[in-house]
Amino acid sequence: MPELAVGLIGAGGIARAHLPAWLELGARVTVFTPDDSGGKLAAEYAQQGVRAASSLGELLDEAEAVDVCTPTHTHREVALTALRAGRHVACEKPLALTVEDVEEMIAEAERAGVLLFPAHVVRYFPEYAAMADAVAGGAVGEPAVLRFTRTGTYPVWSPWFADPSLSGGLLVDQMIHDFDFARLLAGEVARVHAHVRGHQEAPALAGCVAAGTAVLTHASGAVSHVHGVWGLPDTQFRTTFRIAGRRGVLHHDSAQTKAFRVISQGRATEGEGIPATNLTESPFLTELREFARAVRGGPAPRVSARDGLAAVRIALAAAESAHTGRAVDMAGGNDEATGVREPRKHQEAAQEAVPGIRAVQEGQQAHETGEVTR
Repeated sequence: MPELAVGLIGAGGIARAHLPAWLELGARVTVFTPDDSGGKLAAEYAQQGVRAASSLGELLDEAEAVDVCTPTHTHREVALTALRAGRHVACEKPLALTVEDVEEMIAEAERAGVLLFPAHVVRYFPEYAAMADAVAGGAVGEPAVLRFTRTGTYPVWSPWFADPSLSGGLLVDQMIHDFDFARLLAGEVARVHAHVRGHQEAPALAGCVAAGTAVLTHASGAVSHVHGVWGLPDTQFRTTFRIAGRRGVLHHDSAQTKAFRVISQGRATEGEGIPATNLTESPFLTELREFARAVRGGPAPRVSARDGLAAVRIALAAAESAHTGRAVDMAGGNDEATGVREPRKHQEAAQEAVPGIRAVQEGQQAHETGEVTR
């Protein structure tokens, strides 16, 4: 693939995870931040040709594609600037904090004829990719009951995470990964009911805890249960999933495998860690390769901008439900209008699943073992 000129905007944990992937892909990288953190990051990789831009305009002049790794509340402004300059954009999840902002970003990308790619990296983790392929191949039949959990430390290293007006909070920032996957596997979501407890405002100090639970009723009648935790500083990063249907069950627990560990990319603030796995290649590398190939005219990435929009819709509905204490009807109608079937039928189907449980553990259905970083 010909060298791609990439403008990396941001210098935090995600930027530090993306930068090595871009270099491995042979990209020519320019970094920009409005403070001196971008220059410091570029200096760490100067021997590999990374340089810092003095302005966003300078970065856009040099880049064919832009990688937005900034705090969530800045995504819309930064991405729109790049899209209006005719640059392809990869943007960290969530794409933005309102549906209207994401729709504006998508419209601008379509007008400019460029790609807007939501970096939902969990789609590229080998355990999750193997599970998605297995479900698509009929391993469990039609998904009926889906359970996802995601636990990590409270992100106190950056103050904006704890402020829902800047990050969206736990439901929008963290649990959106599993909302996206639930929709991928079981289809569109018709109704959301969610609850959050714990510390939900800035500032957040070490020792703060927050936990959220959301129940998604899909238009198919399937039900997804999603649980997320921002925990204590010594909390071990852990994810699980369990997908049940008439033909069987797919399950995975990162605590029961050697698939996950927590690392830092370069220098990190105390307590900051990036979840990682020991399977195949870095999922950040995999996702950015798909984006780069699409920029060069190759196949579209497995995650589209409209997938990113749908994930934001679900997450915001969960946030609204948690705020009001009421379920949110995503389709704006009743069961007959939305085509929602009685979930109990699907729960009974899952309970009747064949005894042989299929396990997705230690990447059995992924590729050869190697080191990956998240």
